[in-house]
Amino acid sequence: VQLVEAGGGLVQPGGSLRLSCAASGLTFNMYVMKWFRQAPGEERESVAAISSGGSTYYADSVKGRFTISRDNAKNTMYLQMNSLKPEDTAVYYCNAVGAGRNYWGQGTHVTVSS
Repeated sequence: VQLVEAGGGLVQPGGSLRLSCAASGLTFNMYVMKWFRQAPGEERESVAAISSGGSTYYADSVKGRFTISRDNAKNTMYLQMNSLKPEDTAVYYCNAVGAGRNYWGQGTHVTVSS
């Protein structure tokens, strides 16, 4: 199983980024897909989640700014991040949960700074 994140980078406050997570080696539409993030010196925290049917969850800190989505035909999950703040700076991880298993990507760095 591989989860490969992409789309991170440096962005100014107020800017936008779109992260993607490409999955392989698993039956993608059977998994709940999640985004987590970990800021320097902090614990990893849940950001958003999406079920196979499209139900979504967001952490309070990102509600109204981030949008999670998935394309089951492409085995890919996305995180559209708008109105980014310096406190959104973190490594963002893709997570797949299902069938008693839990898989993680390697992470992609997001830095929000002027």
